[in-house]
Amino acid sequence: MSPSTTTSVLLVGNFLSGKVGNYSVCEDLAGKLESVGLNVFTASHHAARIARLLDIVTTTWKRRHDYTAANVDVYSGLGFGLAEAACFVLRAAGKPYALSLRGGNLPEFGRRWPRRVDRLLRHATVVTTPSDYLKQRMEVYRRDIQLLPNPLNLSRYPFRLRDKPTAKLVWVRSFHHLYNPTLAIRLVADLQPVYPDIELTMVGPDKGDGSFQATQRAAHDLGVADRVRFTGGVPKTEIPDQLKQADVFINTTDFDNTPVSVLEAMACGLCVVSTDVGGMPDLVDHNQNALLVPPNDPAAMGAAVQRVLSEVGLAERLSQNANTFAGQFDWPAILPKWVRLFETLSEKATH
Repeated sequence: MSPSTTTSVLLVGNFLSGKVGNYSVCEDLAGKLESVGLNVFTASHHAARIARLLDIVTTTWKRRHDYTAANVDVYSGLGFGLAEAACFVLRAAGKPYALSLRGGNLPEFGRRWPRRVDRLLRHATVVTTPSDYLKQRMEVYRRDIQLLPNPLNLSRYPFRLRDKPTAKLVWVRSFHHLYNPTLAIRLVADLQPVYPDIELTMVGPDKGDGSFQATQRAAHDLGVADRVRFTGGVPKTEIPDQLKQADVFINTTDFDNTPVSVLEAMACGLCVVSTDVGGMPDLVDHNQNALLVPPNDPAAMGAAVQRVLSEVGLAERLSQNANTFAGQFDWPAILPKWVRLFETLSEKATH
């Protein structure tokens, strides 16, 4: 792969791993693009909202002579406003840019703010999304949305077939109410009478909305504090070590898109039990490479985990199929698509 030497890009997204321990797709993308010769500028590494907004706006404007094209990650809520600000400056600078729709709650956000969403998507040169779920639901605003899956460095995720699984569970996500972390605690409390040796490891940073403290209190109040281990946010390189110690991955979220954490677990061969929200039904094949259950239902999730641990042949099938499925998301398959996208955008900037 040999991109044009004139290709230089600005990536606007979450570059916060140094502060909150949450490594985003765009951080990985920046490194991969640089590894094949593109010049990459990024915004923003600031976590505070005002500082983040100022950094995005000033970087986008002051660096306008240094980059030829840009990509802006789009989430719902306050994150949508940051994308709007970045795109306003990009249009003022006359730069072609792509949007990457990443927020699993964007369809609901669009129902509340249809004009804002329509305006943002209509003005972009290109719009991409990592999931069929968002592609289908956001095409009401723009019909030519391109599918560009979230990638993985599969070599980092060693596979182990879970043909004889144990009650060792792992949860990987930020502690935020959208991801319903207390459901994992209620699940453990329900299963402990059946599996006294059950263990749950919860990996992820505290997003500051009180969910982390609520999860700790729930573990204490339900009498399972000695069964739950909280690691806090960990570097991306340590995620495989956390995953390999468990056999069942639980995804408790109330909203979702195409979570990288689920793909990481599948690559390692864990048996995935997830709520069937957002893009999850479009991402996985229920009963073949994962099990899906209704949201916020500890009894249903518990029944699914018991199936994994007791149903002959199920865990082996889920584990093997999950690993095979994750193979299509390896970086060597995805990176050329990103390079072509930015080269196409850069060509538009020169005409």
